[in-house]
Amino acid sequence: MGCGAVRLVLCLGLAMASVASASAGPREERGRANLGAAAAAKAQPTEFGKSLAAAARQQVSYFVFYNSSYQKIPYPMGDVPSYFGVCTDVVVRAYRRFGIDLQMQVQKAGVGTGDTNIDHRRVEVLRKFFARAGASLPTSNNPADYQPGDIVTYYMPNGWLSKTHIAIVAAEKSLAGVPLVIHNRGWGVQVEDWLFAEKITGHFRYTGPR
Repeated sequence: MGCGAVRLVLCLGLAMASVASASAGPREERGRANLGAAAAAKAQPTEFGKSLAAAARQQVSYFVFYNSSYQKIPYPMGDVPSYFGVCTDVVVRAYRRFGIDLQMQVQKAGVGTGDTNIDHRRVEVLRKFFARAGASLPTSNNPADYQPGDIVTYYMPNGWLSKTHIAIVAAEKSLAGVPLVIHNRGWGVQVEDWLFAEKITGHFRYTGPR
């Protein structure tokens, strides 16, 4: 093939690419723009998430005995005594600062056993609830995927109090840039560099009932 023919093929190829781009139309362009906006929004902490993380962090100020015993509590908005608590209570109490009652929402979603005393205090029940009612996010090892107020669940094969765990992502980060978490793993509510310490089983973002 001569040089003139090669140039002709290249020109035809460029012309076809230009036509294809032009024929994409505004719908495809909007779709690409929406994808870019969604990715940017996902990378940004929400105002609610930051407020939720702040509400959870305030619990660090109060001493809490780790007590996972079954107790009868009122419904809705029931709670064990404030000086008792487990990892799930950190999450439940943080949401209640905004009038969001996970005790009631779990029952409405039908993800537990129907026991209003304990369903919302079980990690696996909350994990199923957040997966159904909230946004499920990547369970990656990338710190950038985790924003303040995100909910993270874990499996801890060597856990001595429980094999499952739940935490709220804090606004603060470690020196390495990894978000801290707010949780209670047996020594009261703490803020720790613990995000990737155990196997992550779920990563969610929940802002309340729709």
